[in-house]
Amino acid sequence: MELKRVVVTGIGAITPIGNSSAEMWKNAVNGLSGANVITHFDSSLFKTHFACEIKNFDPLNYFERAEVRKLDLYTQYAIAAAKEAVENCKIDFEKVDCDNIGVIFSAGIGGIQTFEQEVGNYCKNIEQGPKFNPFFIPKMISDIAAGQISIMYGLHGPNYATASACASSTNALIDAFNYIRLGQASMIFAGGAEAAITASGVGGFNAMKALSTRNDDPLGASRPFSASRDGFVMGEGAGCIILEELEHALARGAKIIAEVVGGGLSADAYHLTASHPDGLGAKLVMERALKDAHLKPEDIDYINVHGTSTPVGDISEAKAIKEVFGEHAFKLNISGTKSMTGHLLGAAGAVEAIFAILAVNENIVPPTINHSQGDDDPEIDYNLNFTFNKAQKRTVRAALSNTFGFGGHNASVIVKKFVL
Repeated sequence: MELKRVVVTGIGAITPIGNSSAEMWKNAVNGLSGANVITHFDSSLFKTHFACEIKNFDPLNYFERAEVRKLDLYTQYAIAAAKEAVENCKIDFEKVDCDNIGVIFSAGIGGIQTFEQEVGNYCKNIEQGPKFNPFFIPKMISDIAAGQISIMYGLHGPNYATASACASSTNALIDAFNYIRLGQASMIFAGGAEAAITASGVGGFNAMKALSTRNDDPLGASRPFSASRDGFVMGEGAGCIILEELEHALARGAKIIAEVVGGGLSADAYHLTASHPDGLGAKLVMERALKDAHLKPEDIDYINVHGTSTPVGDISEAKAIKEVFGEHAFKLNISGTKSMTGHLLGAAGAVEAIFAILAVNENIVPPTINHSQGDDDPEIDYNLNFTFNKAQKRTVRAALSNTFGFGGHNASVIVKKFVL
């Protein structure tokens, strides 16, 4: 069976450094940090007082007031990103077969804000008996963003959510890619959304000692590959990528942004939250992505790394890159954009794949910010080009994006310049 080619025809993002993909890209190229003191709740008693929150988000720009009450914040972000992707995809749904258009949209956690509010209200009024909002479950469940997007546009193709912690939306992209190249869909909205900057979200990750506690320097707290890194910075937002079968895109005169050419999956099978110290799962997933794409290591020019700014994870990923790419590893550009956006958990893969797509499209590699001279970890090889602090112009023929999740889930996706 001849596999079909899969292209990107729309992107949308809402992130801590921009409420559109264009704004996000501009601020990333300029090395802007999205971190600041938490405003979503009173964090004064918590170990971490800061996060990368979305700024100036008004749901009434996207929804009627009555709709807002029915949607958890993570779903609001998902729909906002999907609407932007549709606008730049320029699709007329009346002229396409919506039976063959699907939505695969992920969340690592889902509607935690709704869960927290509803259970909190119940506990405060427990003597009155169980009183829950009828929208409690439909707002909370992690598949509802996919369902809401399909309802909004009348899309009858594959529709579900993927959940693999921080690898969730890369899994969504790979699933969408496979459905389309196997001829089972003509177009799929793929992505992820998350809104976990809540008391239980931050408190839970604090209890695991996963978050940075650099409260005196929020802007500089996310510092992948620096010796002084002390954990990740929580982020929120969404990314949506419209994948489309090439002939379908050409037939409707779509603008093609990039081509998706491969994906890989693996498991560390090592620890609930820590990556394998030798990067074995990371090595395997990148090798599988390259094999699936029919590319050699030297065909890759840029890697958007998982790079969470955690003590173990950054070391293991850097080791894996050297193992997979050999001497070519030192000719690559590598960057950890979580240094600017924070860690968007289940939305991270989609947002970082958009960075990879734009790097291919614009021939610019966004930076890894917050590295200071002398802040070097003896276990990391700084002959690798981590694109520290300043974006770099270069031809990016193909880019690989890594995401790794709690539970040992690893996913990598490869995009390249589109050539007919």
